[in-house]
Amino acid sequence: MPQPLQGKISIVTGASRGIGRSIALRLAAAGSSVILAARDQALLQAAAAEIRGAGGIAEIIAVDLRVPDSGQRVAEFAIERFGRVDILVNNAGATKRGEFLELTDDDFADGFALKYFGSVRLTRACWPHLKAASGSVVFISGAGGRTPGAQFTIGGSVNVALLSLTKALADLGLRDGVQVNAINPGTIRTARYTGRLNALAKERGLDPAAAEREYVKNAEITRIGEPEEIAAMVELMVGPEGKMFHGALIDMDAGSTKTI
Repeated sequence: MPQPLQGKISIVTGASRGIGRSIALRLAAAGSSVILAARDQALLQAAAAEIRGAGGIAEIIAVDLRVPDSGQRVAEFAIERFGRVDILVNNAGATKRGEFLELTDDDFADGFALKYFGSVRLTRACWPHLKAASGSVVFISGAGGRTPGAQFTIGGSVNVALLSLTKALADLGLRDGVQVNAINPGTIRTARYTGRLNALAKERGLDPAAAEREYVKNAEITRIGEPEEIAAMVELMVGPEGKMFHGALIDMDAGSTKTI
């Protein structure tokens, strides 16, 4: 099997589960050595073991990217282990849903602390290395940044901030030779989605399959996405066939974004 990312060094945040884990496994399968960053060391170790078991190279760093010096720590860890950074995937960050009038300042601050400021700091710390490697940055934002909703005031605000950051850094990347893009996943089959689906099933007295059909119908989408589909897009973007992507904001949301 060809390995289009052979010799590349990747950092993936939020890599212990869900989309981030799938991205880390996909990049490793494509030949990249991968640094997996997240808070849960046990889950990181399990993901790294799967990569190594398939013949890949993986290192882990358990870190809370809300802490201001964490981005620098991750970048230094990558350089210590591998001497370079070619690919950075900023995936970490879940935000609290709920009624706007019930969400606190701390809820908003926490949402921005990880997904936005964590990405800003890590990207800043990695930028000189990405510049030296003519590397790539991918932000995993979300469909809520394009189509916000009443229950997603924090997430929508954070996601649109990441989309603006993507465009700004893409402009900087023209000067420095760094490719910058973003992906907007819609509803993806992660543990968080499963929890919401189970709650819907219980509320409606439905089995999970029927609850999912109702969810898809009410959301006006074609289906629920899989983490591996987002990972495949990341591999395409950062690989040799993805060089025309620059400053792109790619919607992978099964049709939830209705606007132009």
